[in-house]
Amino acid sequence: MKLVPNWRAVLRYAWSVRLMLLAGLLSGIEAVLPLVGGLLPIPPRTFALLTFFAVVAAVYARFVVQKGLSDEK
Repeated sequence: MKLVPNWRAVLRYAWSVRLMLLAGLLSGIEAVLPLVGGLLPIPPRTFALLTFFAVVAAVYARFVVQKGLSDEK
């Protein structure tokens, strides 16, 4: 496995990474929600739906050229 030359910038600024972190956070909240017994007034399926959209957006963002992150010259 070989990392891209600007992996630090990708890790720090890429929207795909940010959206995957958001998806992970939402997924974690969804997993913990049954344990806290309804303290949040948001239905559990809402987190599943938000996680789905965050993952779809991350996949889309992975293929979009982002200013300052492109290897193109």
